[in-house]
Amino acid sequence: MKKIQCSESDDMLPEYNFDYSKARPNRFAKSRAIILEPDVARVFNTSDSVNKILRAVISAMPDAHQA
Repeated sequence: MKKIQCSESDDMLPEYNFDYSKARPNRFAKSRAIILEPDVARVFNTSDSVNKILRAVISAMPDAHQA
């Protein structure tokens, strides 16, 4: 295996500004990010607390389809 040497004349700059506004979500990601409103986030500050209450609501629904 060859070693690659870096030099000062490389095309890489020390800093790049990437435009992430055109980025798309990774369709292979296993989790989804949910943004809570500030008043809700004050009450439910962990994912476990959010999941616990959502499971309680789902179980109380008359036609709950559980996966």
